[in-house]
Amino acid sequence: MSVVVVPSPLLSVPGAVAGIPGSPDAAVAWHYGDPFGEQKAATQRVALVDRSHRFVLRITGKERLTWLHTITSQHVAALADGQSAENLDLDLNGRVLHHFVLSELDGTVWIDTEAERGPELLAFLQKMVFWADAKPEAADHAVLSLLGPGIASLTEALGVAGLPTVLQAVPLPEGGFLRRMPWPTEEAFDLVVPRASLADWWARLTAAGAVPAGMWAFEALRVAAVRPRVGVDTDDRTIPHEARWIGGVEEFGAVHLNKGCYRGQETVARVHNLGKPPRQLVLLHLDGSADERPVPGDDVTVGGRTVGRVGTVIDHFEFGPIALALLKRTIPADTALTAGSAAAAIDPDSVPVDDAPQAGRLAVDRLRGR
Repeated sequence: MSVVVVPSPLLSVPGAVAGIPGSPDAAVAWHYGDPFGEQKAATQRVALVDRSHRFVLRITGKERLTWLHTITSQHVAALADGQSAENLDLDLNGRVLHHFVLSELDGTVWIDTEAERGPELLAFLQKMVFWADAKPEAADHAVLSLLGPGIASLTEALGVAGLPTVLQAVPLPEGGFLRRMPWPTEEAFDLVVPRASLADWWARLTAAGAVPAGMWAFEALRVAAVRPRVGVDTDDRTIPHEARWIGGVEEFGAVHLNKGCYRGQETVARVHNLGKPPRQLVLLHLDGSADERPVPGDDVTVGGRTVGRVGTVIDHFEFGPIALALLKRTIPADTALTAGSAAAAIDPDSVPVDDAPQAGRLAVDRLRGR
């Protein structure tokens, strides 16, 4: 589905440079003239990022949580008021179609997801309602993100008595809510506010000391944290185990392994109990002297043999050029790689530890007397 995303009104802010045309972030600011300074502000002070191109929808109705629980990967049936979670929509083969963040607040489930995938997700949810008391509909709200340890100085400007804990959400006095996220930094918060008040919130928070930062800063920190972005760091074959989305709400994951049936669950259960994912998400360090940078979708090769695909490619203020990549699980961490036409090396600290015995394999071995 092709979706036209309206440019953010905040592109009129002095210094704003729009994202590259045709990129997922073309509708918002990529930076405000100092990309590395903006990244530093997001880790050392407090930065404000316009993510208003996110698609926001809401679900009302008494059965909104129990119904959503039956058709998605996360355990949300008993989500408490003010609690948030990450969640996935999978196809019948367990491949990732949509990744989204949801918050239950005052009788409404709020969902935000990628701009171009939002209408498709909404259409799927509306199609799956049947007789349930649940009503999914688009919401005219927008997302801003605050990153950095200095956010505690903004509580007065935000109108909240205190900051929420991770994956908790608190209402804002003029509508919308403030939600704390576990990434891309230790101090990361989303504001989901009525779109009509977007410019007012931006002016209020920057006047209170928040540094304007573009999506370049957000993406660099996300990549460094090895957090995938659906449609960029994933392809049409990606399953949740490959992209590190396994885990319940308390584990900051998007796939609960002990919940009822949902579309794609068979693949998730089979990989968890009996197999290993064919690929794994890792962080790559790229050769900064290369004439060309790889782009999402480029092959990662070893001696001319394709062993993976490139995801997000970004310049980080400390690490230089880095990228996420889905690589074959069997590739050793010290393997010299080529990403596109650039030399690349795996960050060994980013390689998942995957040596625990699997419950299904242990059960089979016991039955066979091993």
